[in-house]
Amino acid sequence: MSDTAGDLLELVRTGRARTRSELRHLTGLSRTAVVSRVSALAEAGLLLLGGELDSTGGRRPGSLLFNKDAGVVLAAAIGRSRSQLAVFDLVGVELGVASFDHELGAGPDAVMPEVTAQLRKLVDAVGRPVFGIGVSLPGAVDPARGISVDSPVLAAWAGVDLAPSLAALGDVPIFVGNDADVLARSERMGYAGVYQDLIVVKASTGLGLGIIAEGRVVAGHLGAAGEIGHTKVDAAAGLPCRCGDSGCLETVAGGWALVNRMAEAGRAISHVRELTAMAVAGDPEAKQLLRESGRRLGEPLAVAINLLNPEAVVIGGDMAGAFDVYSAGVRESVYARASAIATRELRIVPSTFGDRAGVVGCAAMALDQVLSADAVQSRLQGD
Repeated sequence: MSDTAGDLLELVRTGRARTRSELRHLTGLSRTAVVSRVSALAEAGLLLLGGELDSTGGRRPGSLLFNKDAGVVLAAAIGRSRSQLAVFDLVGVELGVASFDHELGAGPDAVMPEVTAQLRKLVDAVGRPVFGIGVSLPGAVDPARGISVDSPVLAAWAGVDLAPSLAALGDVPIFVGNDADVLARSERMGYAGVYQDLIVVKASTGLGLGIIAEGRVVAGHLGAAGEIGHTKVDAAAGLPCRCGDSGCLETVAGGWALVNRMAEAGRAISHVRELTAMAVAGDPEAKQLLRESGRRLGEPLAVAINLLNPEAVVIGGDMAGAFDVYSAGVRESVYARASAIATRELRIVPSTFGDRAGVVGCAAMALDQVLSADAVQSRLQGD
């Protein structure tokens, strides 16, 4: 392995080393080199020196602790009609939250000033330096440029650089990801600790998949992996979709379509969250719509399961609030259509973090970047 101070911090942060002697053993560095790098990390506030560990013989070594309070990362999960915000310490513990509703499909000029203002309040409340900001958006995202490149229902965000809008939060790196991929990243703090291969479903106003293969989030060539909501399905033939096309899965299974179905039945609601709450309360029509949505989603999902052979399917998003109802429909189609070997040990489980999964995933994305060995080394060098 490499032997920079950033690499040594990674060993301490992940629990693989607790003392200087363990760092020497793992890296092969000299005592002087380890002391120099540890001192640099301590001076930067990233390592805490002190305390004693039980000795295994000879001199008692001092412990090294990652300083989770050295800074924070900010998270902004921007949705079609609601944005969730949070601040996290450097081990992913949530320190403060905020959210606000906005007009469906509102553009960055309408949404970003409030995002920045709310994040500013969260930062001021904790009083720690900001290391980075993680932002999620619906649709395909170019992570290298940090912009949305194609969102069927958030067209106004395409190609927009978010950095100027967030400049008031400081000169810090900004990382932008697709909402379903970010949902998958949240499971790196959840089920991915147990399973290496996961499909993470975001079932909300729209539909999307996040994919974790061998412990890594797979975004695809153009950042569009998992765009299941705009897969053409026979049941939707001829039905107009919000994306401007027709025949998309969302027209029969997306949250916006279910809300429209309720309106047609004379039961006006404004968001799929209301439908989910009605189902949890036992409303038969709401339960039937959610189960049918799960069944419709399960049809193309079965193909993905055959192709990827995941250990588990995680259901997140607003519809997961009625997990038992929604997952019953998913199971019905998946077990009828996927191969026997692909479903033999498959588990279908609710999102670890429920309604908070979006901001947790944004934080995980930011933490992965700002605490990488290269990023830490650049921080120490003042780059």
